[in-house]
Amino acid sequence: MALTGTYVPSTSEWVRNQVEEYEATDGAKSGTLPNTDYPIVVITSVGAKSGHLRKNPVMRVERDGAYLAVASKGGAPENPEWYYNFVAHPEVDLQDGAEKHTYRVRELEGAEREDWWQHAVATWPTYASYAEKTDRLIPLFILERA
Repeated sequence: MALTGTYVPSTSEWVRNQVEEYEATDGAKSGTLPNTDYPIVVITSVGAKSGHLRKNPVMRVERDGAYLAVASKGGAPENPEWYYNFVAHPEVDLQDGAEKHTYRVRELEGAEREDWWQHAVATWPTYASYAEKTDRLIPLFILERA
């Protein structure tokens, strides 16, 4: 994996714990969204303001070797913090089970966004209810191997 720097764990205890157990077991433990059977991946990004490494569990939405990061924040009116990291530093490391690679990130628009949105909702239907809760268009990022 290509990113280097100081890792600063999340201020959210459940995120810190999930990332720690996921990484320690190559995804054998804590590999799903808490209290569900839906798989996650761990994405490491560079902080937009701090420059520190940040790690987040994100729903596993994959197709043909590319991953999708859905900046839904549960339908909140604002974007998750990692959204700003992706915009400022469009290279991330992603761990899917034992597989770890570096990915280029770009925000999707238009027909490509709509195609991936449909795939995201088919993968995890709760995304549709998140979209109903917010007035913002939920940003989608495609992650492609660097």
